[in-house]
Amino acid sequence: MMKDFDLSLYLVTNRDKLSDEEFFDVIEKSLKGGVTLIQLREKTAPAREVIEIAKKLKKLCHSYHVPLLVDDRVDIALAADLDGVHLGNEDMDVADARKILGDDKIIGSTAKTLDWAIAEEKKGADYLGVGAIFETKTHVKTTHTSVETLKEINQNISIPTVAIGGLNYENIDILKDSGASGISVVRAIMDSKNPEEDARKLFEKTKSILG
Repeated sequence: MMKDFDLSLYLVTNRDKLSDEEFFDVIEKSLKGGVTLIQLREKTAPAREVIEIAKKLKKLCHSYHVPLLVDDRVDIALAADLDGVHLGNEDMDVADARKILGDDKIIGSTAKTLDWAIAEEKKGADYLGVGAIFETKTHVKTTHTSVETLKEINQNISIPTVAIGGLNYENIDILKDSGASGISVVRAIMDSKNPEEDARKLFEKTKSILG
């Protein structure tokens, strides 16, 4: 079990345009490039299929000593014995998820304002995804969160944060001095022609900006 986690380069998966083989290939290359945490996001696939993918993906992630979380689905985190779950504001409450998953699993939550962030920390979240810093093209409805808000959140909570929303190599300089522990990306790696190289560049740049 990996409660120990590093948010530096947090990859959220997207299988939309990929065969299973291509999907696992992109993930493996991204892990070689330096991705430090992976969240399996499956908005529409049936639970049985997601559990199967999750079990395979967990083996791959763990071979690189990287934890695997699943988006939304506490049941899938349990069934596939994943490292944890990431919960949005319409998903299960963090405190309820903690009762089910116990203290050893990683539970991340999304927060867009300071009050919200403080509340999620109190409920027992291990980290917060804060954003969207930029507009995103994923299937998720996003609300803009300024870098100022991100900074304010980091000054007032003790758990780490990962910046989310439309981030890529060109625009992450905006996060300098924000206090974030890392960046979360989808397309910057999932749509890349060279995921290993792009992950490596993103990891190095993130480290130099966020320390």
